[in-house]
Amino acid sequence: MKSANKVVVVTGAGGGIGRATALAFAEDGAKIVATDIDQARLDSLASELGDRALLVQKVDVADRAQMKAFADAVHAKAPAADVVVNNAGVAVGAAFLDTSLDDWDWLLGINLKGVIHGCHFFLPKMVERGAGGHIVNISSILGIFPAPQVTAYVASKFAVLGFSQSLRAEMEPHKIGVTAICPGMINTGIIEGSRMNGQHAGRRDKVAATFTKGGAPPSLVARHILDAVRTNPAVRTVGRDAAVIHALTRVAPRITKRLGSTLTRRLGYH
Repeated sequence: MKSANKVVVVTGAGGGIGRATALAFAEDGAKIVATDIDQARLDSLASELGDRALLVQKVDVADRAQMKAFADAVHAKAPAADVVVNNAGVAVGAAFLDTSLDDWDWLLGINLKGVIHGCHFFLPKMVERGAGGHIVNISSILGIFPAPQVTAYVASKFAVLGFSQSLRAEMEPHKIGVTAICPGMINTGIIEGSRMNGQHAGRRDKVAATFTKGGAPPSLVARHILDAVRTNPAVRTVGRDAAVIHALTRVAPRITKRLGSTLTRRLGYH
């Protein structure tokens, strides 16, 4: 699929991976539909997109009614989206015993239900149009490797990966691709907006510094997303760390377990 004049929907587009993805598709000639919960960041993005912005609107992806109204507004401007990138995501840094039910509701509402809402409200029109398309769902390397101390986040990202693979089989007859993107450590603001409990509390600055120093740029993920829309892989890891962890989970599970211990120590959770 070539991006020129295609309608590309990106959630969580105010910063990080979402912003980089919206700008990359715009540079490739697409018309961008962007949403986020931060109006100031959306205003900044809209200014940068210029005439490539088809619709930029503040939306909470966890809210069913807001997502329906958002999709209706998009479909008033275009018969269907060509690409939907379900990117909006948050994190809870906590062991299971330190994770409240409110934390679970908040995280799953965005990380999982946000993805479901994006597919539920945009896929039917894409299918009805009959011209194909592509769904990109942002999972994580922690949707492949079950790292300890971030139980809720791992659960949400495993769910996104499984959902994407099942949906891919269903959408194949409609010539609609579905790809799960599984980035490793990326330098975004997800840590600043996360909830941290238990032994994680008070370590936000240290973890954020680790992501800033060691994380790959969001633009790398954006480039992989554009390529995935063109090549239609089921799963795409991003970053050297993600590629290594993905390989080890398949061929050396004992080493992967030790790697998990190393990772938690590196982030100061030991």
